[in-house]
Amino acid sequence: MDKITLVVADDHPLFRRGVVDTLSLERDFHVIAQVTDGDEALEKIIALKPTVAILDINMPGLNGQRLTHRLKSENSSTHVILLTGYDSVEQAIHAMIAGASGYCVKDTTPIELTRIVRMVVDGKYVVEGNVFNRRELNDWIEDRIEGARRIYREPGASFHPLSDREMEVLVYVVRGMSNKEIASQLGISHQTIKNHVTAILQKFGVEDRTQAAVYALKRGWINFQSGEK
Repeated sequence: MDKITLVVADDHPLFRRGVVDTLSLERDFHVIAQVTDGDEALEKIIALKPTVAILDINMPGLNGQRLTHRLKSENSSTHVILLTGYDSVEQAIHAMIAGASGYCVKDTTPIELTRIVRMVVDGKYVVEGNVFNRRELNDWIEDRIEGARRIYREPGASFHPLSDREMEVLVYVVRGMSNKEIASQLGISHQTIKNHVTAILQKFGVEDRTQAAVYALKRGWINFQSGEK
């Protein structure tokens, strides 16, 4: 029997222990590491290449969303399930755009958590109690963004605070491309792209690329499905 290997990251010892104990009851599950912060989690996941990583969204160091985005930008094959103590639609959108395969609240039952692990290993996406394939997930994200977008939409031409070049870079950010990949696409230096991304984050008042993507998508400046303006 092929083992499903897991890494669990949470800075609350009792909760982490409970998750590990729950997963260890499954004969085909093997928890190969448990850690307390995002930086250590990144190190372990890269080194051990677990089948699944179960990450707290809010933990010291890299938070769960930033860690997920980092793993996916490096083409990690590990499926990520993000756990949250505070559920919100916007946080769910952030999680799935960042590249998570699953997003669920911390009061999920042990039986449900093991079921979610098996579903993401099978290539499914689980969020808000729904199970999706990739196309259905894209539709779900677009639908949730459209709902939020109505709040921000202004009559007439859409205003945004970015330069033409920054908007061009933002399109590639929404597609999940790294600075190096964007630089190659646009034929400019990696440092220049880094400067543009920094300017985008500052103008939007957000902390990372995933938040910038959600910010732009919600306001209708970029279309999620096509990644175009």
